[in-house]
Amino acid sequence: MIGNRTSVGLDVHARSVVACGLDGQTGELFEHRLTPDHGDVAAWVRSLPGPVGVTYEAGPTGFGLARFLAAEGIGCLVAAPSKLQRPSGDRVKTDVRDARHLARLLHLGEIVAVTVPSVEQEAARDLVRAREDVRGDLMSARHRLSKLLLRQGIVYYQGQPWTGVHDRWLRSQSFTLPGLQLAFDIAYDTMLTTVARRDRLDGAITTMAGDSEFTPVVTRLGCLRGVSTLTSFGLAVEIGDWTRLTGRSIAAYLGLVPTESSSGGSRSPGLDHQDRQRPRAPAADRGSVASPPALPPPRGGPAPPPAAGHPRGAGPRRAGQPAPGRPVGGLRCPAQAGGGGQHRHRPRARRLVLVTGRPGRLTPVVELLVGSRCPALSPLIVLPRSSASTSFVLASLRALHVDSSHTVQLPAGDRGHGGV
Repeated sequence: MIGNRTSVGLDVHARSVVACGLDGQTGELFEHRLTPDHGDVAAWVRSLPGPVGVTYEAGPTGFGLARFLAAEGIGCLVAAPSKLQRPSGDRVKTDVRDARHLARLLHLGEIVAVTVPSVEQEAARDLVRAREDVRGDLMSARHRLSKLLLRQGIVYYQGQPWTGVHDRWLRSQSFTLPGLQLAFDIAYDTMLTTVARRDRLDGAITTMAGDSEFTPVVTRLGCLRGVSTLTSFGLAVEIGDWTRLTGRSIAAYLGLVPTESSSGGSRSPGLDHQDRQRPRAPAADRGSVASPPALPPPRGGPAPPPAAGHPRGAGPRRAGQPAPGRPVGGLRCPAQAGGGGQHRHRPRARRLVLVTGRPGRLTPVVELLVGSRCPALSPLIVLPRSSASTSFVLASLRALHVDSSHTVQLPAGDRGHGGV
């Protein structure tokens, strides 16, 4: 905190607290090892030259210390661990060094603080997280029960599992071996107990969502299609103060922004919290935009040069030879059904042509690009005449791991008659 004379960094653990105070006027360091008792920490902080500011990292010890210091009139920031600046060459990490580092960052005003929830908000968060833990326990219990039966060759074929009919079918199962019967009974009882725990938590969440400080937010979120009480209540208690987030920052807060590590001319996109959007190079067995077939040469004239997507070193095609191209989505034209081997029964890839303009009359050049090499017309996307829409489609193709470097964009003069 800028404006305080002494900045205190605390390295808080369950059984000890290492404190370091930095006097901004004299540069003197005050270091001490304290007990986790909040009163002991507050008494040591009051002994330092004031005014005093305190910070510690958010962690498993919770926000009790921050609330206690705030009630005692001592300013305290709970630092976000992911936002702390750490030297890359510092390879020694101890409790004392961490406390010093926090004190220096607080003195410089480089602490990114998290929002300290109230006691009621933290209790609601514990309720939602307990329900999420029970959901995982129920999934594991059901998995263990079903796989126990599967090892005995018993499979349920009478409809959707984990319904009333399925429960009656489970109750009818019996085994002659005592050990197997006991294992089945324990797995079944565990599943029933977990279901009861989940129902109790669902009832408590429904009651709190209808009469608490989160009710207005839950009601507004419930207006969205597909958002139930459980989802809206979970968002309300986890986010808390919605005004502290914007449309950009909420995606990063929820972990939906993929990572990126780029330098100079290299770009290395990464993954988000669910390992989605993994960057993959376009390959022949994956969806990619194929280059269009070359226009037929004029009679008596020289052959045109190969297109950008034409295989390097390939000579001119002979009569009846299939046109080279890169597959799109695994569909192929009937005219390209030639060829043998184990892939002869696969449908050939169809070509994708992007035309900027409005749907309507197409020039013979476009018709030739679309249907000259394939009796069945290839997929044709006609875009509105604006660079923004074209960029949007190309970005969508890249998000779908489609190589858009070979996308056809016709010149302005070849987009149709009458200003198309």
